[in-house]
Amino acid sequence: MERVAILGASGCVGSVVARGLVARGAGVILLGRNPEKLEPLGLELGQPWRGLDVTHAMGVEEYLRSQVELGGPLTGIINCVGSVLLKPAHLTSDEEFHDVVLTNLGSAFAAVRSGGKLLRGSGGSIVLFASAAAEVGIANHEAIAAAKGGVIGLGRSAAATYAPQNIRVNVVSPGLVQSEMTRRIWENPASASASVAMHALGRLGRPEQVASLALWLLDPANDWVTGQVMGVDGGLGHVLPRR
Repeated sequence: MERVAILGASGCVGSVVARGLVARGAGVILLGRNPEKLEPLGLELGQPWRGLDVTHAMGVEEYLRSQVELGGPLTGIINCVGSVLLKPAHLTSDEEFHDVVLTNLGSAFAAVRSGGKLLRGSGGSIVLFASAAAEVGIANHEAIAAAKGGVIGLGRSAAATYAPQNIRVNVVSPGLVQSEMTRRIWENPASASASVAMHALGRLGRPEQVASLALWLLDPANDWVTGQVMGVDGGLGHVLPRR
């Protein structure tokens, strides 16, 4: 039976992933910083949840280990944690930069470290989230591009490290998705228009479109895929819009 730990489970993508996994008969363990959002999702799905700092690798590992002892082994870990900071480097404070790196790269490292320990022996899938902003230069994205670029490097290195244990590590790289986190961008007509124009398909993404790839990567049936960075981005990362 599939059993997947989801970091950032209460977010727009994380909650879609959780519901999709439960719908196909999998068990999930829901983790995130906001217990007020996690609790109703856990009750809805009838699955264990815990509010904790998902950037703290030891805390994540300890809780997941306790769940493995209670309910059996994991088959996957996915990190859906993310943040948005649109500022040029010269206007970004040390505190802002450190928070972006810790939130995005720190949580990804926590997922990889936990997976490297808890999936050994049985194997499984680790899925991380980067961003098209780490693959193509976009103005005012220096901090988030740096953090998500680190996630890409982390994912590829971990894929090489853990392949002998049959642990697969892949990275999903979205464009701009219409989520609660990005609401101030896509609800503003000027910024929404500019964002749409950067995507070759001429539209923004939806959480379900991103979650569908993550669900595919977590599926044990797709166990010959590792070390990949897969874009779900309307072409943003690699395709120039036609003018």
